[in-house]
Amino acid sequence: MRHVAFLVLPEFSHLGLAAAIEPLFVANWLSQSPVFDWKIISVDGKPVRASNRIVVPVDGDLTSAATCTTVFVLASFEPDRALRERRVVRWVKRIARFGVELGGIENGSFILASAGLLNGHRVAVHWDNLLGFEQQFPATRPAAQLFARSGDRITCAGASAILDMMIAWIGWHGHADLADEVAEHLLLGVTRVGEMEQGLAPAEGQRRHDSVVANAEAIMRTHLDEPLSCDVIARRTGLSLRQIERRFKQHVGCSVLQRYRFIRMTKAHQLLQQTDLSVTQVALACGFSSPEYFCRLYRALFDCSPSKDRRQSTSAPVLRHTPRGGYKRRDGQSSQRVV
Repeated sequence: MRHVAFLVLPEFSHLGLAAAIEPLFVANWLSQSPVFDWKIISVDGKPVRASNRIVVPVDGDLTSAATCTTVFVLASFEPDRALRERRVVRWVKRIARFGVELGGIENGSFILASAGLLNGHRVAVHWDNLLGFEQQFPATRPAAQLFARSGDRITCAGASAILDMMIAWIGWHGHADLADEVAEHLLLGVTRVGEMEQGLAPAEGQRRHDSVVANAEAIMRTHLDEPLSCDVIARRTGLSLRQIERRFKQHVGCSVLQRYRFIRMTKAHQLLQQTDLSVTQVALACGFSSPEYFCRLYRALFDCSPSKDRRQSTSAPVLRHTPRGGYKRRDGQSSQRVV
């Protein structure tokens, strides 16, 4: 029997915990024997509130995992709060020296990276957190893939990819046939491999079919700190400005300039919430030479100033993509016009 511990940190994903445990339960049920044993633990042994406000009881504190050969760390919102749990960072360093297999689920990987346990390793990071992870942990090799296994380090981007990872994990530990059975009972069909690229952000995925728009956006993303003119972007795609404007109106629902500014503001939103860069540094990194102008745009888009948007929490401003490729403010109003 393999013993597993799931360390849950405040604001973790309740869905993520269920997705991690259910395949183990199904494996035991199918085997009619305890192939896997698991426990949920917290730092201090007290219940932990998930991001959906459900308070989850636990089986003990960090010492309760003494017999476990695998430990998964689960964190979601407020990764900076998780990193302040220095006791956890010291603990994962210590158990790593004893050969414990360590996994980071969603922002649980921040804990492992902070402990230096992912240096040089491929790390699967959710696309929305990729920029911040790269900034904070340059010694790692983050990628927008579903999950990754590098030696005795496992990382997962979260959400539905957790099911794929756990099915693979069951197979890695000598139960390949059982893993296939579990996947069948969970109606997964063909499970996805870890190296599979994550689905693009909604607005991007809907424009894959238009190569000109996709090419133009790729050019924009490589010139964020020093933006190009719309004329230059048009020429690089082989179209006139009038032609490319028509394509953007048709497939995105806004002008080239509006889309370009939106992409830059998306990066700014991520940098503000996921790094310690100052507002002025973020503005310059996103191609806004005037911090005052940047602040006006940001306030119009998110209904708050950049200086008030420094935490990746459930109450922080949200960037929502609309079906037409625009975006909405937290209050649901369309903010296409502000960019």
